[in-house]
Amino acid sequence: MIVIDHVGSDSSLPRPVSRRLRSVLWVLMLMLSVAIYGSHAPLINLCKINGEIPFSSSSVVLLIELTKLMTSIVLLLIWDRQSPGLSLSWRLAAPFAISALLYGANNNLVVQMQHFMDPSTYQVLSNLKIGSTAMLYSVFLNHRLSIRKWLALSLLVVAGVCYTYGGIRDLQSPPLEMQLHITLPGLGMMFVYCLISGLSAVYTELILKTQQLSLNLQNLYLYSFGIMMNFLLHMVDGQRRGFFEGFSVWVAIVVASQALNGLIMSAVMKHSSNITRLFIISSSMLVNGLLSYLLFDLQLTNLFFLSVLAIGLSVQLFYGSK
Repeated sequence: MIVIDHVGSDSSLPRPVSRRLRSVLWVLMLMLSVAIYGSHAPLINLCKINGEIPFSSSSVVLLIELTKLMTSIVLLLIWDRQSPGLSLSWRLAAPFAISALLYGANNNLVVQMQHFMDPSTYQVLSNLKIGSTAMLYSVFLNHRLSIRKWLALSLLVVAGVCYTYGGIRDLQSPPLEMQLHITLPGLGMMFVYCLISGLSAVYTELILKTQQLSLNLQNLYLYSFGIMMNFLLHMVDGQRRGFFEGFSVWVAIVVASQALNGLIMSAVMKHSSNITRLFIISSSMLVNGLLSYLLFDLQLTNLFFLSVLAIGLSVQLFYGSK
């Protein structure tokens, strides 16, 4: 079991107990990440006023990055202050600028793609980034995946397509047949989007694992560049509204939860892998569906339960005994 730095480091604990405690904390952290991913869309819906999102999305993203940075600084001062050789270095920080550029490029590409396809097509086809991430993970991190594991990841794609195609629907509206539409430029942009999405995730994992630095210091570098990138995007996009316009308690919960999840994902990529991250994101669809059913009276369709089955089979194939 891969564990998080500093968790269970109390030497007064017997070694087996310490290892068991760290394993339990790791599992709880992964479950928390699934819950946060799955609750994101319902929380955004709770933020709406008269059916409209009242805040600037670029302001929220920037606040999330600031929260992650401040939390990383606090953790760095608490846990790593006495670490030998702890110092800031532009040479060590520079690789994280590429991560920020890749994430920024992909976020902008998501907006541009909407002009060349309908939202439903985007949601369905974006599941292909599972395959691109796994392929790049196998190539750049030199982890060869067996046919069994490729089949498991293919089932994750199937689960994502089933869920986004019609896993939930509104009971108040008659069921509509989804009409998917995409242009040739849109198809090309989707290919680039999936490629950059996988590349940004795998590259970040590679940097986190190859640098002999504490995760908190690496997060400081990563989120500093993220703030620079998102500040520029906010200056371009966020001038239509005031920075805190439309903010509420629900928005604050979104900021806090997404910041926490960002920190968890850094730990996952440093101490586990992007494959674990893919399973977290896919499993979160089930949480999203259940919350949509409980909070908004949306109906769970047969495709939702097919997604549940596909994810369960995928987990068994990937992590089960040979």
